[in-house]
Amino acid sequence: MRRTAQDRPRILVVGAGVAGLALAHTLREQPLDVTVVERDTAVRTTGAGLYLPANAVRALHRLGLGAAVAPRAHTVSRQRLLDRRGRVLSQFELRGIWGEVGDCLSIGRRELHEALWSAFDTSAVRLGAAVAQADADGGVTFEDGSTERYDLVVGADGVNSAVRRSVFEQPEPRFLRQVCWRFIARSPRIGPTADWTVRLADSGRAFLTVPLGGERVYCYTEISSSTPEPPSGDWRALFADFTAPGTELLDQGADAHFAPLTEIDSADWTRARTVLVGDAAHACSPSMAQGGAMALEDAVVLAEVVREAVAEGAEIAGALAGYQARRAGRIRWVLDQNHRRDRTRGLPTPLRNFTLRVGGERLFRANHAPLHAEP
Repeated sequence: MRRTAQDRPRILVVGAGVAGLALAHTLREQPLDVTVVERDTAVRTTGAGLYLPANAVRALHRLGLGAAVAPRAHTVSRQRLLDRRGRVLSQFELRGIWGEVGDCLSIGRRELHEALWSAFDTSAVRLGAAVAQADADGGVTFEDGSTERYDLVVGADGVNSAVRRSVFEQPEPRFLRQVCWRFIARSPRIGPTADWTVRLADSGRAFLTVPLGGERVYCYTEISSSTPEPPSGDWRALFADFTAPGTELLDQGADAHFAPLTEIDSADWTRARTVLVGDAAHACSPSMAQGGAMALEDAVVLAEVVREAVAEGAEIAGALAGYQARRAGRIRWVLDQNHRRDRTRGLPTPLRNFTLRVGGERLFRANHAPLHAEP
């Protein structure tokens, strides 16, 4: 029997970031009443750029968003690992890492949000609607004092999730003793066909450049740090000893976005009528560039279990255990691999460089092999 508008299950997606918009897009293709709320009055596009590994691109296609994203993205075909002087430690074709899973893409964060918005009925988004409190049974109180009740509440509101803090008894995100800066620069010398390239030094220093197409380059820099606060002085001095094109790019990073790196290591993402996705559930180190990929895969799996419940006329809440069961092992793998890769990068410089020269490609292939399977 076809559901009427009045008896469609009500779903609230909290957070209009990548995970929230991607999930809401595919849920709205089902007989569901879906609303997205976002605490900010405008959709934020901080973070500069994103590298989307092949499993993230595959998830975008499964969510029906591949065609919207692809024209705004840039294909990345090779990865290079260098020392700070530009000497090659390891380099390999990404097809050798991902095989038939597909291409890897890079994209500006603004362009990604534009793609998601272009594919979405934005009348279903309420900006400036902050969640003050939620309960496990679908009740939500907003900061303006209004209350609503939903058949499902999805916390897609990032590492500092209000939904997680309200409903789940979990520790605060753990600081990974790393901080980073992100910005977009222009460099005709790097060019539109350049590779994903990371330059590694001591003290946990890393300088990643990813082409975005044209002359634009996504720059990501990282250091080890005992505190989540930015160091005093001009942070760019920390990378002054990196060879070209470091100086050329750093000169454009005065307004870089700073962030401490954190992790949420938990497999407890469901409570009655409430579920967490993306960074709200399992924020992780960017070491494998899997944060966005895992968020998009969350959306794929959650949409599938909700679709099956609706088709069977079952309670959506009863399907959430299936979502958690399908995601737990994969998330665990990514967290563990991030830890291993971060430890490798933290080895004494001569030993790290030797390890990457001898087995860099083999390590990368092993890191990603389990992610070839569908989520």
